Amino acid sequence: MRIFELAMRKFVHLHVHTQYSLLDGQAAIEDLVDKAIADGMPALAITDHGNMFGIKEFFNYVKKKNGSTKKAIKAAEEALDSARKNGASAEEIASCEAEVAKNKAKYLKPIIGCEMYVAQDRLTEHVDKKDTGRHLVVLAKNKTGYKNLIKLVSKAWTSGFYSHPRTDKHELAAHREGLIISSACLGGEIPRLLLNGNYEEADRQVKWWHDTFGDDYYLELQRHKATKTNANHQTYELQISIEGKILELAKKHGIKVVATNDSHFVNEEDAEAHDRLICLATNKYLNDEGRMLYSKQEWLKSTTEMSTLFEDIPEAIDNTLEVASKVEEYDIDHAPIMPNFAIPADFGIEEEYRSRITEKELFDEFTRDENGNVVLSDEDAHDKIKKLGGYEKLYRIKFEADYLRKITYEGAARRYGTPLSPEIDERINFELHIMKTMGFPGYFLIVEDFIRVGREQLGVSIGPGRGSAAGSVVAYCLGITQIDPLKYDLLFERFLNPDRISLPDIDIDFDDDGREDVLRYVTQRYGEDNVAHIITYGTMAAKLAIKDVARVSRLPLPESNRLAKMIPARMPVVNGKELKPTLKNCYEYIDEFKKELEGNNAPVIDTLKYARQLEGNVRNVGVHACGVIICRDDITDWVPVSTATDKKDGKILVTQYEGRVIEETGLIKMDFLGLKTLSIIKEAVANILHTRGFKLDIDSIPIDDPKTYELYSKGQTIGTFQFESAGMQKYLRELQPTAFEDLIAMNALYRPGPMDYIPDFIKRKHGESPIVYDIPEMEMYLKDTYGVTVYQEQVMLLSRLLADFTRGESDTLRKAMGKKLIDKMNQLKGKFLAGGQKKGHKADVLEKIWADWEKFASYAFNKSHATCYSWVAFQTAYLKANYPSEYMAAVLSRNLTDITKLTFYMDECKAMRINVKGPDVNESFSSFSVNANGDIRFGLSAIKGIGVNVVKEIIDERNRGGEFKDIYDFVERVPAGAINRRVFDNLVLAGAFDCFTEHRREDLVADSFRSGETVDEQLLRYGAQHQNAMKMQEASLFGFDDEEMRASSRPPIPHVAEWPQIMRLDKERELVGMYLSAHPLDPYFIELNYGMSCSMKDKNDITGKDGQTVTFGGMVISNESKMTQSGYEMAIVKLEDFSGAGDFTLFGRKKAELQHLCQVGDAIVVTARFATNSRTGQMRLNVENVRPLAEMRGHLVNGISIHLNSDQFDDNLERFFAEHDAPQDNTAEAEGTAPEAVPVDFVVFEPVINRRIKLNSAIRLPLTRKILDIIENDLGLEYSIQRAS
Repeated sequence: MRIFELAMRKFVHLHVHTQYSLLDGQAAIEDLVDKAIADGMPALAITDHGNMFGIKEFFNYVKKKNGSTKKAIKAAEEALDSARKNGASAEEIASCEAEVAKNKAKYLKPIIGCEMYVAQDRLTEHVDKKDTGRHLVVLAKNKTGYKNLIKLVSKAWTSGFYSHPRTDKHELAAHREGLIISSACLGGEIPRLLLNGNYEEADRQVKWWHDTFGDDYYLELQRHKATKTNANHQTYELQISIEGKILELAKKHGIKVVATNDSHFVNEEDAEAHDRLICLATNKYLNDEGRMLYSKQEWLKSTTEMSTLFEDIPEAIDNTLEVASKVEEYDIDHAPIMPNFAIPADFGIEEEYRSRITEKELFDEFTRDENGNVVLSDEDAHDKIKKLGGYEKLYRIKFEADYLRKITYEGAARRYGTPLSPEIDERINFELHIMKTMGFPGYFLIVEDFIRVGREQLGVSIGPGRGSAAGSVVAYCLGITQIDPLKYDLLFERFLNPDRISLPDIDIDFDDDGREDVLRYVTQRYGEDNVAHIITYGTMAAKLAIKDVARVSRLPLPESNRLAKMIPARMPVVNGKELKPTLKNCYEYIDEFKKELEGNNAPVIDTLKYARQLEGNVRNVGVHACGVIICRDDITDWVPVSTATDKKDGKILVTQYEGRVIEETGLIKMDFLGLKTLSIIKEAVANILHTRGFKLDIDSIPIDDPKTYELYSKGQTIGTFQFESAGMQKYLRELQPTAFEDLIAMNALYRPGPMDYIPDFIKRKHGESPIVYDIPEMEMYLKDTYGVTVYQEQVMLLSRLLADFTRGESDTLRKAMGKKLIDKMNQLKGKFLAGGQKKGHKADVLEKIWADWEKFASYAFNKSHATCYSWVAFQTAYLKANYPSEYMAAVLSRNLTDITKLTFYMDECKAMRINVKGPDVNESFSSFSVNANGDIRFGLSAIKGIGVNVVKEIIDERNRGGEFKDIYDFVERVPAGAINRRVFDNLVLAGAFDCFTEHRREDLVADSFRSGETVDEQLLRYGAQHQNAMKMQEASLFGFDDEEMRASSRPPIPHVAEWPQIMRLDKERELVGMYLSAHPLDPYFIELNYGMSCSMKDKNDITGKDGQTVTFGGMVISNESKMTQSGYEMAIVKLEDFSGAGDFTLFGRKKAELQHLCQVGDAIVVTARFATNSRTGQMRLNVENVRPLAEMRGHLVNGISIHLNSDQFDDNLERFFAEHDAPQDNTAEAEGTAPEAVPVDFVVFEPVINRRIKLNSAIRLPLTRKILDIIENDLGLEYSIQRAS
């Protein structure tokens, strides 16, 4: 009987933590919900610590599960009705009733809650060290309670954060409506008072809670005894010690008790993984003494388990059902809550609209098409009015729509002139009607406003558009986008489609600096409480999960790294699709992981086991890079917010619901994206103004500029946008683009999949492959892409042309093909075939076209996006082709913090014959700039320790008094308060004073002739004294400035011994991050770039076979001796070449033999060999030999092949070889004092026979960087260098 009663009892968990209780909860919401449903629980609460991060996910998943359940209940009830009507047997009816009951038991009511932290006094006060105690479970029982909970949780973050987000009793009382409260765990106020023996205070506080919340205040009971050794056994003892007092207080005040478990994970077997999560949270190791332990009883216990635990207090179980019954079901989603745009008063006022326009007029306007035709049934029309918010809302929409129409047509006159063509007028009218009848005119007004202000008032560089918004002519007329959709066949319904109701999605690119300015404007215009950023959740990916678990388990770091590196860069392909890099997939499909899991290394097996359990757990939160919410009201009227810290603006609001679901709550999301390319363009335009004296209008550059297409045709696109990769350069050289449409197509095609079509596209352009149209009319939309279907828009337009699809149907076709919606595609295919044949097209031809489109669906691209970004790309190419120095200076400035990229782009400058010179106080500005000779100068702010204010003082003084004549003039004029010794020395060592040729760097920082003082100290003291004297003279009636007296007081600067070049370069590099005036490896440029198996940059990525030899080289920058885990000596040597730095390790005997050859500053060649590790079975690279690089000159490169066409043998080539041919017997070369001379052969392409012919020669070239530069850039020839075997 007892077992039956327990089995029949129902229970609801009211105190549950998910993974959103960061690094404390280890329960995925889906798993919790699924388990609760499987157990037959009627409801489930989510109560994460101090936040509501997981509430939207919880709500959505329960809604999804309940949706399926409702369908099953409906089907079961219909079957039951049918059985009863048809006179079914009692057994059949009972079976149907059981099916109904079974399905109803799967219905789960979501209870939204939070375990809050309650401050001791007011939430703004800090009365103890952390003030994190006094936990309290707060549940929302209806929509009002949900909104009050949002207010409480949000204010806890915005006003009450002190180590944790805290509320207080004043706030709780003020927002008590619709809330249910329970006393929480041992960390709650009442349990803590009872544990401290303060019964009277506990009694007083219980009374306050009961007086405030009445029957919606409950006392929690927990009794969960630890059963594992390595667990917290004290928790249960404490729970039991106060249980009697809690029951006594409950009885005294007429308060009900509820049984809870403070769940933190889903199943009992998750306890060990959760234990490791707690170690991560507390930064402890598993075997640390005295670390935090849970009882390991905190799983989501079943109804039976909870009923058994509280068998003696059954009301504690039953009361959880009472709580659940109080909770109403409500929707937390909402229709779009459009912010009100302040329309200028001279246009009119909303009240006038309300008095002038009748509801009947609104009804007709909003339910008919743009031409006034009735297109909806009466029922659908009234339903549409309701969805738009009723007539109250329609007046506002109408008001905004009319203003939008006004400014759109004003913009259309600017864009297209007057009068407008019927085609343009029809398109604008159609778009405006759709925007109005979907309720979105305010959205466009808001976007137009901040883009216009950004461009015209804030000086922000704003992109031409991105994504499908570029298909809108209205957006183009408003200046939201800069690409004419009509010119490029871009479609509005790709952006807004009345058949596909969704919010507009206009993503805007801003220059990196200007983005913040525009956001600041938006915040000021709509109010700080109405604008927020969007939260992101950082989860534990596979590698991080392994490393985290390994760390707390004290698995040796090399083992941890080895396991993490076993996750391949490319996962296996299963059923034609590459697997995701999850640990589940790795364990199932990667042999190395299978071996580890089947082995006998227990620590490794445990690490892999618990890593998989923790994988995907939310680890931290962040701020979305570009997503911003703009709300009509205070955002906390609708969703909870937390806070984050912004470098510029300090504390900012962040929604607690993430971007992919935030719009479902009705909030309007906009993406403000920072695009570095726009910053580069903006800076390049500023450079042009500075050097050439005019402001280039980058939006009005000629789209047929010959220099730009020449640059593209030569593949010289390094530093430009979108077309920079080596593969793209190759295709551009083959394509020889001549029109902007060529670039749009290449931008769309250069992606995995469609890339396969590029060769055919190129052949068609050059007439090498025929251009065939299945139906002649198709040329209209395929002509620009040479008959190749490249864009989604082409399919949409062709479906209308060939089969009379509507705008909405053509967009549905695009979506169905893109997402492979088979049922929808089959339905549309029938319509396409029928419509096409009705227009006179043959069925078999239509079948072929449809089959081609089905293949196309896998790679079709959004033409709107490709067009916008191709325009930005064209702007960068135009600048590089026409203003090369100014553009590359901007590219360098915007890559200043990335030394690898900076070096790469400086190499491109050399290839372009642009000199990049070091910093100079007479020419440099803050960032990279261009001097009168077209050389690029390093920016002064690039020097370490030189702040913006220092740079400003130097430039301001230079602008006032002209260039500095010498070092004395500099210290006399630049304010002494701006230049301290460290700043002065850094300018010296970076070469910023090299323009003063009478003194070298070493002279300016040397010891002076005066004992105990240095030259720099004397100069700075002299400068300060001079400036003080000048101020005194200015204040005197008899002020004078005698040049001779000034010169005589200047401290002498001694000439000291010249520094070695390597010392000079090292100091230079230390301050600007790279070698500028020279590179210590310059003598070995050929050997390191052409004589090695791999560069240091690529060393760690190369793979090889057992026994295969590899060579790499460079300059030693560090050499460190260490001990291995096994107690053996090893040396870690860091080596740098022109590509970057990497390291190699010398073990045991090789360390003893070779470490002395690896002294810091040495240039060396390393020979290594691949070998299989006997213990792990993995391939590793073992160093075999180290030799000085100087000894290897002449042995690493043995020839050069020059590739050319037969007609390129000309006088220039003959003169080049006459000047540079080296004699066979070169003593200087043999002695290592001259560049290595190598034999030359020619690979000649003869077009007549379409073959390449190799011709040997007696010519020998001394290989240097300069020689290669002449071959490539002056002669325009390609070459390849043979590495010695």
